[in-house]
Amino acid sequence: MVRPRVIHLIGPGGAGKSTVGHALARRLGVAFIDLDEEFKARAGDITIYMNANGYHAYARQNVRSYMRRLGALQEEAVIALSSGFMTYDPDIHAGYLALRGRIATNPTTFVLLPSLDYEVCVRETVRRQLTRPFSRSSEREEEVIRHRFEAYEQLPATKVATIGPIDAVVDRLLILLRRTNTSPRQ
Repeated sequence: MVRPRVIHLIGPGGAGKSTVGHALARRLGVAFIDLDEEFKARAGDITIYMNANGYHAYARQNVRSYMRRLGALQEEAVIALSSGFMTYDPDIHAGYLALRGRIATNPTTFVLLPSLDYEVCVRETVRRQLTRPFSRSSEREEEVIRHRFEAYEQLPATKVATIGPIDAVVDRLLILLRRTNTSPRQ
């Protein structure tokens, strides 16, 4: 059986994974899967879950959810991974390291960042995160993105800046997908 192609969108909270993912999936005519939304539908509010069970339990559940969803895919899809998905502890799940490696090296994985410039990325990520109902303090948001930026930057996946009109970001992704020779119908 040939597995359907999956386009992965990874990056920090506030990078535009959900917004861009919806628009990209709509333009491609494929399914859109948001791991955060899937988690909320299954387990409820993420913050409440983490406060009750801890971050490691959340991360383990997220990896399991991703693996289940991927195994059940019957068609192409755009998947927005949770912001920390690529930065979980290596021992969070038995198959996590191999999974993370496959996602990171997949030609249809894109790291979305508000900007490819470190300081601009930090400022814009914090600004975007503070508009969300579940945001942490600005100091904590800044600490998280400063800690994770290097991890995102070091991933071999293509980086795409999301400052600017969503349609322009989607156009850029479509060009990059065409270059992989795996672009779906358009």
